Amino acid sequence: MKHIPALICFLLPALSLHAQKGFSINMQPDKKQADIFYNNQLLTSYCYYDSVAKPVLFPVNTVDGITVTRGYPIDPKEGERTDHPHHIGIWLNYESVNGIDFWNNSPAIPAEKKEWYGTIKHDKILETGSSGKTAFLSATAGWYNNKGNLFLKESSSYHFRIANDVFIIDRTTTLTATKEPVIFKDVKDGFFAIRVARELEMPSKEPAVFIDAHGNKTKVDPSGDNTITGMYYNSNNIKGDSVWSSKAPWAMLKGKKDGKDITIAIFDHPANTGYPAYWHARGYGLFAINPLGRKIFSNGTEELNYTLQPSQSVTFRYRIAIASKDLDKHSVEKLSKEFSGKR
Repeated sequence: MKHIPALICFLLPALSLHAQKGFSINMQPDKKQADIFYNNQLLTSYCYYDSVAKPVLFPVNTVDGITVTRGYPIDPKEGERTDHPHHIGIWLNYESVNGIDFWNNSPAIPAEKKEWYGTIKHDKILETGSSGKTAFLSATAGWYNNKGNLFLKESSSYHFRIANDVFIIDRTTTLTATKEPVIFKDVKDGFFAIRVARELEMPSKEPAVFIDAHGNKTKVDPSGDNTITGMYYNSNNIKGDSVWSSKAPWAMLKGKKDGKDITIAIFDHPANTGYPAYWHARGYGLFAINPLGRKIFSNGTEELNYTLQPSQSVTFRYRIAIASKDLDKHSVEKLSKEFSGKR
């Protein structure tokens, strides 16, 4: 009998490894994050840090462990850009909600300007679950101005899935106005976005300056590095810088990192307001879709200014697929049709 404990100790690592095959979620409330693992490897974390003005998924990794998101400002890496500190992981927010800027808020905003910026405060994680190649997490949050006034109640669900070694995240977010009407002014910066790693930016030869709604300037230098490999494509066969301000059901970014081909695709849903939305895809690494901005993308021919009345709700659905391989248009189109319910 005294040999049995030794046998059990020998078998425990194998039993533990077997038990953790597939998805698992590790809650870390002390760190204000929930880690999503697949086969014992971190894919992403749902993070609600005090230093970040909204919940984010960060970092974001492929199934075989390649990080596709920029580390700065949470976990800076050598050689990364340090522009736009509000671009973190994968997130959802907007530049003008009753005149308050939720998109550009970060610790870089001076205290005397904070009254013009809003914060999405995590409330609680409602439910989590994992089984084999799928997992889910649902959470609530509130959209507050700097004075603590609540504009919107948010309910979001994240469904995680692995299919053919592609990491798929489906996010469904319902926003509900509280006691006052909420106006999403027609502006450029929004709405569902990822900020990618340096290697996945598009090569650039010229510097650029970007200005937010309050006149703050951000300079972006040329890439100047032959390891910068990104290229945008959309479902309408538009590529490169022209994807910015185009409309399409999906768009993808392709490049190379850590010796592997990388594909990141974002999908709009037919039930979303403004479908198909405009793509706010920048060569310096911001990959976003904006269903509420029309004017700047259409050269003034369209304008939305979407409004929610008190207690009224609106739901947005987005999919993002991350792969350490070259996904062709047929494969991405298949994911799009699956997401939209078409066959």
